[in-house]
Amino acid sequence: MAMALVCFFSLACGAAAAAAPPTVLSRIAGLDAKLNSSRGGFAWVTGIDEKDLETKAQVSLLEDTEVGFPTLDSLLQWAIGHSDPEKLKDSARETMRLTPEELAKRRADIKELMERLKMPSDADLMRIAIKDLKNSSLSVDEHKRALDELLELVEPIDNANDLNKLGGLEAVIDVLQSPEEDIRVAAAWVLGKASQNNRLVQSQILQMETLPALMKMVTATSEEEAVKALYAVSAVIRNYPAGHEAFYEQGGARLLQELLSSSSTSQRLMKKALFLVADLAEQLAEAGGGLSSYVPEDELVESVVQILGSSDLDTQEKARKPLEALMALKSLARVGSTHKTLKGVSGLDVALEKLRRTLEQLMLEQDHVELARDMEELRKEVAASLQVGRI
Repeated sequence: MAMALVCFFSLACGAAAAAAPPTVLSRIAGLDAKLNSSRGGFAWVTGIDEKDLETKAQVSLLEDTEVGFPTLDSLLQWAIGHSDPEKLKDSARETMRLTPEELAKRRADIKELMERLKMPSDADLMRIAIKDLKNSSLSVDEHKRALDELLELVEPIDNANDLNKLGGLEAVIDVLQSPEEDIRVAAAWVLGKASQNNRLVQSQILQMETLPALMKMVTATSEEEAVKALYAVSAVIRNYPAGHEAFYEQGGARLLQELLSSSSTSQRLMKKALFLVADLAEQLAEAGGGLSSYVPEDELVESVVQILGSSDLDTQEKARKPLEALMALKSLARVGSTHKTLKGVSGLDVALEKLRRTLEQLMLEQDHVELARDMEELRKEVAASLQVGRI
């Protein structure tokens, strides 16, 4: 196999080079699609240096068959299929005349070239994306593309842990202040993805005092910016007592209260706010009094009840809001002091009864029966735990 590969390798390179257009570097942009498919979704960012361009040009010479060569054997098979039979015989005779030393040298040269043609690692791609993000001479689109790269790359926890080591965390935080909305949105999304269920990154973001900036973005007039910022806030503080405390110390309860009580809050943002209320209440309940100084304020609890009472369920999308409100009430009821507040909120029993009658009607409709049953079970749990309304 090794001798055959030596014999055919020059033919393979020759055939690939002959198939490639004369101006390889001018086709670098077009190679992104091939590299993207071979990396499982990762595309090269545009601001790469000359060395990267040369590597991509070399890869292109061996990727003109659309599928590339994942193994040496596939390269051999491709070489056979794209070579003249007579030339193959001539190369075979020439190879047979090589000395053992010459064969060893050819094998070493082939191995070195194949190593150079290997795809870059995730760390390499992160370095390139971070370099682009820091390059102020690049366009907004190129910065956005770098952030999109990082969004995919930081999903594995090991990559997320490397983000700060590579200088990427600071770079992403810096562009939260960008005048471009798309850049701010993408940056918040990256921070949320990197910190999700990752205590190390959560701690790093808190230490860099980034939480207040994300919380301020939640009040943006742009729905997309507000939603992505709230997603990042939730990820930074979830299951992290230090983050929980920092959120409340920075006025988190007031922020949630404003979101839940404002008529301008979109349905999408409202649902995420309710989810965060429930999540924070669960953390309080599980902390066993360790976070007793950060219990939800009465106004926040009352806002959740009002949402439940004013919601309609004529579509599945609209039903998500009262569903999240029920989940928030269930979690709030687990917190001792909040449990007492809920039992004293006027209108809770009325809201629960109104919801019961609505769900009873929905269960008669085939399209809504499953959702209605699930919500009714949740409603019963809330009514039973608070001992209010009809169970």
